[in-house]
Amino acid sequence: MKVRSAGLLDLSRIEEMHRSSDIKLSEAAPPAARLWSVLSSTLSALLPLSQETLMYVAEERGKVVGFIQASGQPQALELRRARVMQVLNLHVADDSDPDEVAPVLVEHLCNQALERGALRLFVRVPDRDALLPAFRLRGFRQYATEQVLYADRPQQRSEEYPLGVRSSKRGDDRKLYQLYRKVTPQGVSQVEAPTYRDWKALHNEGASGSHVVDRIEVVGWVRAQRGGEARPATLQFMALPENPLPAELADLGISLLGDSGAPAWSSLRHYDSHMIDALRGRGFSILLTQLLLVKELAVRVAKPVREKGLVPSFG
Repeated sequence: MKVRSAGLLDLSRIEEMHRSSDIKLSEAAPPAARLWSVLSSTLSALLPLSQETLMYVAEERGKVVGFIQASGQPQALELRRARVMQVLNLHVADDSDPDEVAPVLVEHLCNQALERGALRLFVRVPDRDALLPAFRLRGFRQYATEQVLYADRPQQRSEEYPLGVRSSKRGDDRKLYQLYRKVTPQGVSQVEAPTYRDWKALHNEGASGSHVVDRIEVVGWVRAQRGGEARPATLQFMALPENPLPAELADLGISLLGDSGAPAWSSLRHYDSHMIDALRGRGFSILLTQLLLVKELAVRVAKPVREKGLVPSFG
């Protein structure tokens, strides 16, 4: 089996395999789950044919039998500057053995990403996906679980909103990073965003267009984005697990959507159980579960701290 960079002549075969995966996804998942998979770059759900991606194909007897694709994070970042990359797509042809083809593609991508200076590779994989073993066998480990909650009609239960809530303002970004470090387990934050700079790179939008709960320090955050004709509204939350803050924040988020009566969804991690419970009490149910995996491509060595030399004292 030969693995090489994808070329223009491969695109028709790649698109054929991708359409096949779309058909399978459509048969197995409800429409809202399919749409979330596309918009969140879940594995095998999106194929943006842009120049700022790495794409490789596996070829056997002159026929393309699989492909893999990755981009820098955030996706607009030039690949030569990317230190973190996300696997966007991995697909194996229906008539080929995924246990043979997928691990070879994953290994090749890891080697190529490392050569380009990437430190880590991330991938979002649906729970119990058939291609999950290909990543685990090549050193990817799970660092978090993501649950997507969905409601056809979110139900606001109260008009009592958190004390100290206000619109976000310039300068809140660092306070939000401090809140992120408080609510996120260290094992996750050290992988995802160990520094403010790393966190900021993953959250270009910062605090703009959102609301914070400011009680000397920021203890909660919510952003509501209204949906369109074919896209549900989106709710994003971050809060300390202190009652009644999660419930009040959930009601505030739903109120920000207005009276549109449109469906909404929200993506929360396994350690956000307080917010998950609050949303489930307001008409939301778990739509799907995704595993977040990472592979460290290079070991980062901390710079040694230089000891100050002893200065003799006279007198």
